Amino acid sequence: MTADPQTRAKARRRDRRVYLRGHPLLFALLAATRGRPVRRLGRGTLLVHGTEAYREALTRLPLDRTAPGTTGGAARAARVEGVFFDQEGADHRTDRRELAERLGAAGIRELRAVWHPLLLRRLAPLPLGGSVDLVPLARELAGAVVCALLRPEPASGDGQGQSRSRSHSHSHSEGTAIRTGADPLALAEAAAEAAAASVRSHLPGPPRPGAAAAAIRAAERLRALLGPGADARAAMVAVAAVNTTVAALPRAVAWCADAGLWDQAADPELRPALADELLRVTAASPLLPRVAAAAGSVGGCPVRPGDRLLLVARHAAGAHLRDPDGRCPAGPALSRLVFGAGPHACPGARLAREQLADVLAALAPHRPVVTRARVDRRAALPGWRSLVVKAAA
Repeated sequence: MTADPQTRAKARRRDRRVYLRGHPLLFALLAATRGRPVRRLGRGTLLVHGTEAYREALTRLPLDRTAPGTTGGAARAARVEGVFFDQEGADHRTDRRELAERLGAAGIRELRAVWHPLLLRRLAPLPLGGSVDLVPLARELAGAVVCALLRPEPASGDGQGQSRSRSHSHSHSEGTAIRTGADPLALAEAAAEAAAASVRSHLPGPPRPGAAAAAIRAAERLRALLGPGADARAAMVAVAAVNTTVAALPRAVAWCADAGLWDQAADPELRPALADELLRVTAASPLLPRVAAAAGSVGGCPVRPGDRLLLVARHAAGAHLRDPDGRCPAGPALSRLVFGAGPHACPGARLAREQLADVLAALAPHRPVVTRARVDRRAALPGWRSLVVKAAA
């Protein structure tokens, strides 16, 4: 049964709160300018809302990965140079390929063995009439997955695994394969603070006293927590995985509960499409800041070198236009734009979809409702500080 207009409106109103209370200026700016696919603000900033213009910016326009105001620029300012976000050329392609291999079908099966028992344990109070806060659940899940992802691959019996591990460990200062004994929750909290501090240090407006130094300290704390052998790539894998997971999972579950989509979540055939739809509508990273490295055009609008591009992923994916529905999904070409496009697509997209699908499957028998929700006003990405659910009576 498809959700009726009243329940859809309830779901959309609740989700809008993560912007209105956590990032109100951002929401107002995006809402006011979304009427055109591309809009120039002043001399050096373009807001890109349109689907094709967004895809064109990511696949055809040369981008400067290290410019101030971009993710790569923030990473370098926090002294975590050499990460996926600020690399160029062969280094960038090699590291992305290695991470994508770790997040392939076989890698996901190994990671599922990490998060599935955690889900069962964390959700155990629901059938007993208890409640569960999904935000600490998402933090622990993300932290546990990051710890597992950063461990060196075990050698296989035929020697191929050992060869891959040696190759991986000798490339790019030992890559992301490390041994970390960090507590998953502590790691997730440190990664969240590192991201929030970095964002605060790069917000528009007058410089914030001490913001840059705080971002550096937060990044150093995260790397110390990861332990010996942790490099910049490990820190940024942790930051990206934790912050997107903690932003996405609770928001997606709230949408599902408020819009009455548990029938779809309980259906194994509809569940993957519903997960894609929920990720499309919640758009954990709603805005991608980029800077043009060369002249070009986006959506018919001329772009100069150094122009700042604010790529609005949630609008490009139609999050503001159509509600999630696993029976009539938008389709992968549109829904997966929230993970970027072309060479700038997120290598963790498959992991996000599989994680959410498993969370929905675990929750569906209980058809939970949201009993309490509190917006996180400090987080780098729009999300909940607390989202408590309880099984429906």
